[in-house]
Amino acid sequence: MTETTASPSTPHTPQEAYAFFRSRRHEMAVLPQGSLALVNTQWFYGAPGETESVWGVNGLWSALPTGEKGVQLTATAADNIVVDGVVVDGLITVTGKDAEAASSIVFTETTTGTIIKGEDGAYALRVWDSNSDDLQNFGSIDAFDYNPNWVITGTFTPIEGGRAVEVSHLKDQGASRDKVIPGDIRFTYEGVEYAPSAFKEGRALMIVFSDATSGDTSYSVGRFLMVAPNPDGTITLDFNRAYLPPCAFSYNFNCPMPPAENRFPFAVEAGEKNVLNKAGELLH
Repeated sequence: MTETTASPSTPHTPQEAYAFFRSRRHEMAVLPQGSLALVNTQWFYGAPGETESVWGVNGLWSALPTGEKGVQLTATAADNIVVDGVVVDGLITVTGKDAEAASSIVFTETTTGTIIKGEDGAYALRVWDSNSDDLQNFGSIDAFDYNPNWVITGTFTPIEGGRAVEVSHLKDQGASRDKVIPGDIRFTYEGVEYAPSAFKEGRALMIVFSDATSGDTSYSVGRFLMVAPNPDGTITLDFNRAYLPPCAFSYNFNCPMPPAENRFPFAVEAGEKNVLNKAGELLH
């Protein structure tokens, strides 16, 4: 009988799982369409057919009529824009992930594009450069060492129909958007109870928070933490998995700001701190 063993790379301990998490975060950051590669996000709010140029790429772009998915691109063969494997020569619709199939957009050997849809129904073109300055200057994602004391168990109480919470974003100039939270989270730290809001993000929930390290030893805007309710009504907040928002890597993201109830007065000395350049200094 042949004895089988687990792969050496399989995490066995919380510390090993944390090390794997950190390595994956680094790998994702340096992808050709990773956070460091985003060099432009341009939203199209003009009238349908009202064309505009986009910094860094060729072609003329415009919004589509309300209800249609994607944006309109006008280009000539000389612009050398390849959409879904074909050089554009004329007028086409370029789609995002909200359509049946998202368009593949290639501008140059290093520059690509994607279409995204905003919460207000508008569309934007994101331009990615796999040779961006941020990628060239990137050194590491600084983080605290693993600390089991920052794995906290709380409670999760579902809210029928959810509850709307106003959330502002970094580039929204004070305007707020409604986010729906599906349940109440409560946890106790040093004898004080806290009730942060967590928004639906895929199959999990995302807590956007700041703490006493924000702007000191960690990123000033705050950090994200993904959580999921347990079947027994508890919820685990492993702050070792707190990670930096995309705007810590590129100014071209518009990240949500922590609502008041998510601004913790204590120092969460766990998880990611800042994005550093090759000299070990802040990238931004």
